[in-house]
Amino acid sequence: MKRNIRKAFTELKKIGAPVYEGGWNGGDTFRISGEENCNEIWADYYNEFGSSEYEFGVSPKITSVLTKNGLYCEWCNAGVLDVYEM
Repeated sequence: MKRNIRKAFTELKKIGAPVYEGGWNGGDTFRISGEENCNEIWADYYNEFGSSEYEFGVSPKITSVLTKNGLYCEWCNAGVLDVYEM
């Protein structure tokens, strides 16, 4: 992984976000689960449980880490967010 991608991955992992190495098609990035919301709502495709601060169902904690590292995320499907460089 590129340095900025690795840094964001590590930072999100430290705060407990459900991150997984590897892009959807094996890319050199990572994914974020939208299904592992047991202790905290990290991502909710249907935006049923997040607060009004959530953008497209994504926790502001995730968005701020990604933005700080020149990254963004998009829903791949209702259960997975893909991460990309800006």
